[in-house]
Amino acid sequence: MQVVVDSLLTQYTRLGKGKSIVVLPGWADDSKNWGPFQQQMANDFDVIVIDLPGFGGTQPPKTAWGLTEYASFVGAFLKKTNIQPSAIIGHSNGGAVALRGLASGQFSVDKLVLLASAGIRNRYKGRKKILRLITKSGKILTLPLPSGVKQRLRRTVYRTIGSDMLVAEHLQETFKKVVEDDVQTDASRINLPTLLIYGEKDQEAPVWYGEQFHQLITDSTLEVLPGVGHFVYLDRPKEVIKSILEFLA
Repeated sequence: MQVVVDSLLTQYTRLGKGKSIVVLPGWADDSKNWGPFQQQMANDFDVIVIDLPGFGGTQPPKTAWGLTEYASFVGAFLKKTNIQPSAIIGHSNGGAVALRGLASGQFSVDKLVLLASAGIRNRYKGRKKILRLITKSGKILTLPLPSGVKQRLRRTVYRTIGSDMLVAEHLQETFKKVVEDDVQTDASRINLPTLLIYGEKDQEAPVWYGEQFHQLITDSTLEVLPGVGHFVYLDRPKEVIKSILEFLA
């Protein structure tokens, strides 16, 4: 399905019926990866997965965006499509967008699910601070290194400072804004039932992210899946869906 939102041709998928649930994928992720999850959840809900601007079938933003602009876009999408979700599921950067949008009043829901949510970005020390400065200045793109080495180094930098923010070449300036944007204050303003699911072996959004959000969000529950990495909804779909269905019920 397609709709024009804020002058951007926007792709989304919709399946099922009942109460609406909106899924916000992480950085560089899109609705295609959420197909099996959507099909399972559609047995009980009307499930909408949005390709956020710059990813999947949705046009990239015309200027550099941060989390506030992405949250505003989600609000505009919901208004344009007349969707009133009972819950939002945000994975990784999609979770950070959800927190910003809910805290700022761009949209509202009854319940929130955060899967390996990113958004804690104010703890840069030592090596992380240096890497952040390199990335911000763009020098990582022009270092006199073989392309293969440069690509591995760049991925290491982005993984270190920005959770799952792997490179999207056409969104470099947006990436820099996003990885500077911390949502801990936003999380402290959330006053609704929230389910946090993190993978024990996640190096992109480690378990302590979940522990921090759990402390900040009063009515929250934290689940840690043993032996699981960043893409919890792909690694352990049955467990994740079971926990979400029980939570939403």
